[in-house]
Amino acid sequence: MIYALTGLVQSSRKQAITLLADPIALDVVVPDETLFKVGQKQTVYLYLHWNQEQGPSLYGFQKELDKTVFLLIISCSGLGPRIGLAVLAGLGAQIFLEAVYAGNEKLLSKVNGIGAKKAEQMIVHLKHKVNKLLQSGISLEGSGDHAHWNTVMEALSALSYSRTEITQAVNFVRNNNSGSGVEFDQIMRQALSFLSKQP
Repeated sequence: MIYALTGLVQSSRKQAITLLADPIALDVVVPDETLFKVGQKQTVYLYLHWNQEQGPSLYGFQKELDKTVFLLIISCSGLGPRIGLAVLAGLGAQIFLEAVYAGNEKLLSKVNGIGAKKAEQMIVHLKHKVNKLLQSGISLEGSGDHAHWNTVMEALSALSYSRTEITQAVNFVRNNNSGSGVEFDQIMRQALSFLSKQP
């Protein structure tokens, strides 16, 4: 089984890229094509999924954690690759893990295709797996206090920011506070400052 490939990103389109790994070119479904730069060599973590009606599909991820989270999601009964892609595109791996860890059904239910019932199902089925993942050494980067991050995401959502904007803002704050706990008001100020500067 192919775990990952390093190749040239030949082209991209909505949620898909063409990866040139001599001598073959692969069509790969991805959560967010903007993370893959056309004309550059990148390592893509791959997963081959078999659908009885459509046959094989190749899914690719920029980070190993993204692939791990995708596999966690599709391990839930009734949840397939479409939901896995929607979660990674809408929340990202880190925020999804935090939402499951904190039992935040409200945040999960904001993802396209996930209502309150599916959100509850995901938490019930995945909470112990997420805990095991954390115990294995994977950390929620710079999360400090999980409750703070979840509260900030809910507050930004209440202010009518989109899932993409919230994800970008939270990732920005994390990257600027890596490895240190931060308080709610600090996170909120930095997130709002970031969002106010976006076009």
